[in-house]
Amino acid sequence: MVKVLVSNEIEQVCAGFVGAAVEALVENSPYCQPLWDEIHALGKEYRAQLTTESLKQMSGIAATRRVYKACGKDPSRYRPASESLIRRMLQGKELYQIDTLVDLINLASIRFGYSIGGFDADKFSGETLILGVGKKDEPYEGIGRGMINIEGLPVYRDADGGVGTPTSDHERTKIGINTTHLLVLINGYDGNEEQVMANARYIQQLLCKYCHSDGGTVTVYRFSEG
Repeated sequence: MVKVLVSNEIEQVCAGFVGAAVEALVENSPYCQPLWDEIHALGKEYRAQLTTESLKQMSGIAATRRVYKACGKDPSRYRPASESLIRRMLQGKELYQIDTLVDLINLASIRFGYSIGGFDADKFSGETLILGVGKKDEPYEGIGRGMINIEGLPVYRDADGGVGTPTSDHERTKIGINTTHLLVLINGYDGNEEQVMANARYIQQLLCKYCHSDGGTVTVYRFSEG
């Protein structure tokens, strides 16, 4: 299993951070219509309830924006992925369709408002990920975005460098159609362990429904002295 650690850099800007890791064996597919039926139903629900301004008050989004500001990053320029996805829905735009695993993770992020990282765990270097803060000129290639400036962004790193931020995951460890070993990281910058765990269980349910998985295991992680 992949071990996830939280550095004191995150503790200093978000003392209550709590994360959950879902690790599972899965079977990916190019497209899943029932999954997209769920996505479209949630989009309709949100368009009746939210605006592009009120969505910023969702607990997970509001907390992530606060951490960005505490780290010196403009959350309106480098939006958390969950906010960007919901904004797109509210603007009446279709979400990008990638593959079943990525689409499923996007749905889970939209449903709870947490920025969620999804990775092919077989592509990690080493068996440990550490959540820290991006450095000046630290190289990072966001998925479909090219090189991006992650200075001041929370970032998960493996032995070879950054793999995930709340804005964009890295090309090196991205999910592909042949991914069978999945790791999903839920970032609870609002410190709400109950909601973070509810999000994790929701992901497990989706994996069982759409990815021929038993849902895998869930591990909660937070800052720990030593």
